[in-house]
Amino acid sequence: MVKYLHRVFHMAAAVGATGATTEPTGIPVLILKEGTQRTAGRDALRNNIMAVKAIAETLRTTYGPKGMDKMLVDALGDVTITNDGATILDKMDVQHPAAKMLVQIAKGQDEEVGDGTKTAVIFAGELLRNAEELLAKEVHPTVIVSGFRKALEEAIRVIQDLSEQIDISDEETLKKVAVTALTSKAVHGAREHFAEIAVKAIRQVAEERAGKYYVDLDNVQIIKKHGGSLLDTQLVYGIVLDKEVVHPGMPRRVEKAKIALLDAPLEVEKPEIDAEIRISSPEQMRGFLQEEEEILKGMVDRIASVGANVVICQKGIDEVAQHFLAKKGILAVRRVKRSDMEKLERATGGRIVSNIDDLKPEDLGYAELVEERKIGEDKMVFVEGCRNPRAVSIVIRGGLERLVDEAERAFRDALSAVADSLKDGKVVIGGGAVEVELAKYLRKHAKTIGGKEQLAIESFAKSLEGLSITLAENAGLDPVEILMKLRAAHETDVGKTVGINVFNGQVEDMKALGVIEPLSVKANAIKAGTEAATLVLRIDDVIAASKTAREEKEKGGKKEEKEEE
Repeated sequence: MVKYLHRVFHMAAAVGATGATTEPTGIPVLILKEGTQRTAGRDALRNNIMAVKAIAETLRTTYGPKGMDKMLVDALGDVTITNDGATILDKMDVQHPAAKMLVQIAKGQDEEVGDGTKTAVIFAGELLRNAEELLAKEVHPTVIVSGFRKALEEAIRVIQDLSEQIDISDEETLKKVAVTALTSKAVHGAREHFAEIAVKAIRQVAEERAGKYYVDLDNVQIIKKHGGSLLDTQLVYGIVLDKEVVHPGMPRRVEKAKIALLDAPLEVEKPEIDAEIRISSPEQMRGFLQEEEEILKGMVDRIASVGANVVICQKGIDEVAQHFLAKKGILAVRRVKRSDMEKLERATGGRIVSNIDDLKPEDLGYAELVEERKIGEDKMVFVEGCRNPRAVSIVIRGGLERLVDEAERAFRDALSAVADSLKDGKVVIGGGAVEVELAKYLRKHAKTIGGKEQLAIESFAKSLEGLSITLAENAGLDPVEILMKLRAAHETDVGKTVGINVFNGQVEDMKALGVIEPLSVKANAIKAGTEAATLVLRIDDVIAASKTAREEKEKGGKKEEKEEE
């Protein structure tokens, strides 16, 4: 037994990068499959840190109002021009496993708060850059991770204290939040117009629940149509349907519209089982067609009897039914998406009906105006002027298709920022002010901790300042000079809100300039960045299957998917 344990010990001690071991007799014992790659210890850590830093460096130049854009070309040659962090990471075909992990962290940030992905990724890169210096001084990764976690707890506590309360009625502050979110985007010139629309849209769809505001961004519909300029973008208090009126004999404009929302086809339904009808004479054929016509006429009469003058149908509308609707002066739209039907329900106050026989006057929605208009090359139906719409639409215009796409991404960030501010009811000062203030607190806190963890907390503070340095670098300013000025300003009692004005290269009061960000975006970005960095620091062994094994596994997964379909 002792001899056997002795052999096992020797085997474990001799495992190398290939996963093989050699006994004293010289016979190799393979533990991992042939072709498997293994990197252990400092090499594994160094490789992972390099991958994360490479992703962070890619996004670094896009950070802040003076950030640059990236042009991404996919395998089919489709071009995307953007400086939106989530979009860049989504379109990049990242292969390294540690880099993929960072992409997932960024996606989580985007799904949670809708903005701040670049902050999270750049901060993770800064943490690992500074952690490398500590590793070179023989500080153990576990100690660094522990220090980072303590720093994170303190940073979240302090940022809560630094935040300021806002209210839904404070439209001016909410507009500043939206403008701050839009300043770094390609729509810079139209940011005031966009911010105003974003604030109005969010205030319209916000719901108060148990003293807190809840905002579902799905209730803000975004329609993109290139042509016109960014300043032609408009907010519609209702819904815009990317459809046209189904029959040329129908009215193109209906005022004081009473809208029937149908989830049932205005067609004669086919039987569920195959049926055969034998017709032996023209009279029988005529009778069959007349009966079909009577059924459709009955459906239209039922709709007209409840007072509806607009029909919006999720399913199809038969040509005969279209004729009868047109005769009664009813405007109809067919094959509308389910999501749009739900938005119409919220906007018009109507109810989606699945059976026409159940349709009652109280199920009808109301809008001041339903009108078909031509936007660019397409005809669209506007349902607007709803009494108190709980869903609204934004029609984005722009001279270039790529610009319209980027404008949509900018709008989503602005809407998310305003929504986050309302949900939390708290905002922090932007322009690098809050990061420098947090770093100041953390340096003082580090002295109370002592030991090697103090070094990790100081590195965390330095990483926060790295975000402010990135702002300065992207604006073509001297980062060392700016950082010294910021630190000096924050040492004074009135300097808490001092940040970088990238437009004139000075350090100024960001609160006075209206540079405001939602608390949740900043706090979440710091948390996400720290989680990513600590996850990477804890990995000391990477065992990668051979390429052929991975390909076989992928083929097997695709085969299973096909079988399920």
